[in-house]
Amino acid sequence: MNAISWEYATVALTIHNPQAVLNAWGEDGWELVQVVQGPESGLVSYLKRPLA
Repeated sequence: MNAISWEYATVALTIHNPQAVLNAWGEDGWELVQVVQGPESGLVSYLKRPLA
């Protein structure tokens, strides 16, 4: 059984339209892992996708 290798991305989310940002990343094969409060009251999303 082969283990899957992942690549990761961290993306700041705007309050105005986070759905559009996440949908755009999703179209590129990224999967949302977590959203946390950022350092300046914004949101930060963590995404992953399998390495090709």
